[in-house]
Amino acid sequence: MRRHAVALLLAAQVLGSSGAFAQSGPAKPARPAQPPAEKPAAAANVDLAYGAYQRGLYLTAFNEATKRIEANPQDAAAMTLLGELYNQGLGVRQDPKEAARWYRLAADRGDAHAMASLGLMSADGRGLGKDPAAARAWFEKAAGLREPTAAYNLALLLLASGTDADIARAAGLLRVAAEAEIGDAQHDLGVLYARGKGVAQNAEEAAKLYLRAAKNGSIAGEVELAIALFNGEGITKNEAQAARLFRRAASRGNAIAQNRLARIYATGRGVPRNLIEAAAWHLLASGQGLPDSWLDGTLKEMPEQDRKRAEQIAAERAAVL
Repeated sequence: MRRHAVALLLAAQVLGSSGAFAQSGPAKPARPAQPPAEKPAAAANVDLAYGAYQRGLYLTAFNEATKRIEANPQDAAAMTLLGELYNQGLGVRQDPKEAARWYRLAADRGDAHAMASLGLMSADGRGLGKDPAAARAWFEKAAGLREPTAAYNLALLLLASGTDADIARAAGLLRVAAEAEIGDAQHDLGVLYARGKGVAQNAEEAAKLYLRAAKNGSIAGEVELAIALFNGEGITKNEAQAARLFRRAASRGNAIAQNRLARIYATGRGVPRNLIEAAAWHLLASGQGLPDSWLDGTLKEMPEQDRKRAEQIAAERAAVL
């Protein structure tokens, strides 16, 4: 499902770096709310509407949801589904204002997923006027019903304030989202455990969360897991496994992973020493705004033919990233 990102970044003082390999930094922006996976009371109707949605039969989902609302004007789940279809332009012409209208009808009837979506739309100014206060209010309301994406968004807002009370509350909200297997929330909660912010410091718990985040597709979580493995923080030290994870994240365009991979190629830790590879990954990371004076110094005496080969490799990789 496509994302409508909220430009919320975790506070630098909360997710600051330390040690030989720095923390991988802020997580991705929050995800949009999804239509509810659970089934409302009328199971037969749900199978038609949500079953069609899950199979990609969006026009059928639209028609079945419309029938449900005609039969029951209080069917909040069907309203949320219509909101999602209009929001994403699935089976109907994309119409954020119409999506917001359906979400609001559903939210007025207590649907937490609709509330979370209205929070995102208010934050983005999409289908609604841009209104950070309204966005937070919707996130608060939905998070109170333990809606995981709203809990995650609200946690990001609280982390940005940087106060101890807000960070502690954010940790609880991230736990709600992490339990729903939101990878970015697992990453962020892991960083809080690693830094002892809002929770008692616990490197082992941090590493477990990074592993779960990586399994759920969080590149930031994968990079943090690699850092933990490389340094032996909360998990058995394994430089070779860390190198494999760094390479996978680097190949997916993560600048921090590219920088770390360049360093370990330059030092020959976890991989055979290879200055051409080090220079190629360093060029890619630098091109994304992540310079490294140590690498500059280490690689400055490379033979010209090796430097040109590194530039060629970097260009080839950049073309497919």
